[in-house]
Formats: sequence, structure tokens, C-alpha cells
Amino acid sequence: MTTNLVRELKTLRKGRGVHAGRIVDKIGPALAVACGITGADGSVAAKQKLVTRLTELVEQLPEDLQLPARAAFGLTSEARHPLYQERVGWVATVIDRDARTVRRRVDEAVDQLAELAATTTRRDVGGWHTAELSVAVTLDQGQPEVLERYQVVVDQDGVDSLEFASVFPVRRRDVDVHLLYGGTLRDRSLDRPVFTLVPATPLARGETHDFALRYRLQSRDAMHPCVLHVPDRPCDLFDLRVRFEHDGKRIVRTFDGVLMRSDGEPGGMQQAVDRAGDVHLRFRRLLPGLLYGARWGGSAVCSARRAS
Repeated sequence: MTTNLVRELKTLRKGRGVHAGRIVDKIGPALAVACGITGADGSVAAKQKLVTRLTELVEQLPEDLQLPARAAFGLTSEARHPLYQERVGWVATVIDRDARTVRRRVDEAVDQLAELAATTTRRDVGGWHTAELSVAVTLDQGQPEVLERYQVVVDQDGVDSLEFASVFPVRRRDVDVHLLYGGTLRDRSLDRPVFTLVPATPLARGETHDFALRYRLQSRDAMHPCVLHVPDRPCDLFDLRVRFEHDGKRIVRTFDGVLMRSDGEPGGMQQAVDRAGDVHLRFRRLLPGLLYGARWGGSAVCSARRAS
């Protein structure tokens, strides 16, 4: 699918990009799947889905690729020139680089957009999604604790179970788990804590449901130095707090919608812990398949796992 997406995206950027006449004729089958476009969609609906999805994906690109990508497809009002090469020239002027550099960045952006689209194409995720996930980690005591609070929204009638996993890497035998409220917990763990939550009654479409768990690790060594979340379903808000022993020099590396790669560790941003030893991070509009969270040691690649 990725190869087809690259080819279709390169076709789309020609001419007026997303503002071409009869846009449905320029949307190939792989791009249609990635954008949720069906045969029932007219030209207006197809264009709206296309622009919304491409804009969402471009926001996940590295900063230096975002402007070239927006201009290439005509997603910015300042670069709605009728020809692709004119939009390339506009970007070259804005960033003070030659056109060859801009074309190279556009090609790199297209490759990453195709990979992102293939990774995060929405699928049936079991009838619910996460409105808010709040995680608090305390590392300033002899026995680390993690509190997870969920608010989920039900997308179909009759949902009678919710499957999920802890958002921090730990062996199941190294942690005690207690459900604080929200139903009955069925432990289906093998290695990492993985659970099925059964609400008191089946949930109806549009209903919200809250539940919370407390994890107590048996030792400091059991806690890996990271909370890295790769959601399997959309999540509106991920609120993460980590409390360290007082250390004004500690640096945390954060990951906000990073594409996981097999050829190396994903990039992240550095953030200092405050004077009280706390770091507070908020991630919004999480996309399935991308990496969110924080690491304060070790390798993000070998520690990050999907949510379920």
C-alpha cells in the first residue's frame, strides 16, 4: 500500500493539487482508503475528506517538511498557484533555499506521508475510543506507583467489554494491579499487563464510561525509565505526569506523535523537570500507531509497545 500511496500522492501534487477540478479523478484507490473516501462521496465530500486527512498527516511531519508539503498539495492559502513548480518556487523564496532543496524535501515528505497514512488508517477498533487517558507516575518513593484513569466514549450499542493494556512497560509478575472503580477486571496478561474491563451493564452508543487502575511495582528496578504509548485506537487527550526524586538537572525526552521506525530510535524533544521534581505533558488528538510519551533513560525503540 505504501508504494501505491507514494505514486498517488505524487500524482495529486501536480497542477493545482487538492484544488484541481474533478478532484475525484485524481484520488487513487490507496489514497481513497487512507482518507476514508467511498464511492458514495460526491466531489465536495471527497475533497473535504482529502484536505482534512492530508492536513492531519502533514501536522505529524518534522517541522522542516511541513511547509513544503502544504505548498506542494496546495494546503496553504498563500501558495495556491496553478502549477506545482510555482509552489516549489514560492517555498524556495520563503525558506531561502534553492528549488532543488525544496523538491527533495517534498519527496521526503511524500514518503513519510505515505508511511504515516498506511500506519494510521482508521479501522474497526472495537466499538469505543478514548476521550481522556490520565497517567500519574510517582518515582520519589521506595515502591513506584502508577495511576491510570480512563474516560472512554462508546461508538456502538451493546459494548460489554473494553480491552486495554498498561501504558508503561513492566513484566506482569513485577506489579500488583488494583481496579479502583468502573466495573470488573479480567486479567489476561502473559508478559505485560493486559486486561479486559467488564462494565456493570452493557454500554450504549454515545455513552461515556470512566474507570481507573493503580499499579504498585515491587521494586524500583521493575519500572522501566519511560512511559511510551502507541495507541491502537484514537485518543482525544493523553495527560501524563511523572514525579521524580528532586533533581533539578534531570532532562526528559518527549515524543508527540512520532512515527516508529525499524531503522533507529525516533526523534524527540528535550524538556527539563521542574524544581519540585515533576514533569507534566499533555498530548492531544492522538493517532493510532504513533508514539507519545516520555523517556528519561534507556531505549525508546525497545521499550515502546502498542496499547493492546
